[in-house]
Amino acid sequence: MDATSRRDRNRYSFRSYWTLPAPPAAVYAALEHPERYPRWWPQVRDARRVDDRTITLRVRSLAPYTLAVTLTGRRRDPAARVLEATLTGDLEGWARWTLAPGSGGRTLALYEQDVHARAPLLRRLAVPARPLFRANHAVMMRAGRRALAAHLQAV
Repeated sequence: MDATSRRDRNRYSFRSYWTLPAPPAAVYAALEHPERYPRWWPQVRDARRVDDRTITLRVRSLAPYTLAVTLTGRRRDPAARVLEATLTGDLEGWARWTLAPGSGGRTLALYEQDVHARAPLLRRLAVPARPLFRANHAVMMRAGRRALAAHLQAV
């Protein structure tokens, strides 16, 4: 097996679409502070600000494994409604939120993530557990959408 094949089995690309019950400015304000995610997103177990651009997160969904990831902001553009970060740690790559106005004062949010698994256990289980990893991510994102919607309605 060549290096490309080995690397590809550890690569994950995700895309999630959320419709949220608040205008883009309110959604952007909630998403631009990942250190506050544990307040409303149950799967984000811990978030600690390192500096003005860097935050460490510990996330855990259904799988009995906690991911440790460092987010470093690389694009923060309120006018374009885009937030983008580089990820390092158990996952390495990037993540991006893109927001657009929806009907009735709602927001359409697109979350994109392209990462390689770096944690040894994730790499060892890359082939047999891939469906579980993808389902785990889907559960986390569904829970995040519901939790953010509830948070926005309470604010």
